[in-house]
Amino acid sequence: MANYRSVFDIIGPVMVGPSSSHTAGAVAIGNAARLIFQKTPKKVVVHYYESFAKTHRGHGTDFAIAGGLLGMTPDDERILNAPKLLAEAGIKLRFVEEDGPSPINHPNTAIISMSDDEKQITVGGCSIGGGIIEIRLIEFQGNKMNLTGPLPMILYLVHGKNNPLVNELNEILEQEASLQKVPKWPIGDSELFEFDIAKYLSPKRFSELQEKFKGIIYLK
Repeated sequence: MANYRSVFDIIGPVMVGPSSSHTAGAVAIGNAARLIFQKTPKKVVVHYYESFAKTHRGHGTDFAIAGGLLGMTPDDERILNAPKLLAEAGIKLRFVEEDGPSPINHPNTAIISMSDDEKQITVGGCSIGGGIIEIRLIEFQGNKMNLTGPLPMILYLVHGKNNPLVNELNEILEQEASLQKVPKWPIGDSELFEFDIAKYLSPKRFSELQEKFKGIIYLK
């Protein structure tokens, strides 16, 4: 129960599709991947593992992932046409059913590799039920980062070491979002910080933080 916010998360959200885990959760994973990439990729390869690999076609997971990549919500009727909409936008999308175990240790796993002419980022997410997801993996510039997983979380990439903005953001999130812990990973001359928070930020407040902390990512 620790990863569920309310009884409605167990029942599941209002959605297009038959399964909160395989459909609504897949939309959320696609959305998270889109936010982490921070722009529209040209190519997307989705690797399915375990339950996702076996049932993605019947449960509409492919449509859901594509819809999430386009920023749709689980109840958006356009999800049924999402792969076509991606193709019309010039985005190549491919699905791969993997035989082995999930690399992030969950049966409902999608590993999404996104690329364009400038960068490639891989995001590993799992759907834990009721439309709730965890983001457990990010690979960027040859660096593999095993995230804590549960949302909400704030991701912040800063250039250089001991950037004072990190301390400022840390203090804000301690006061306003019940900050739990702050893992970090080196990426060349930069550092990626994962702020694990227990409370949600309002859209207005996050918009304010975006002005101050450029490139901040809010996963919820």
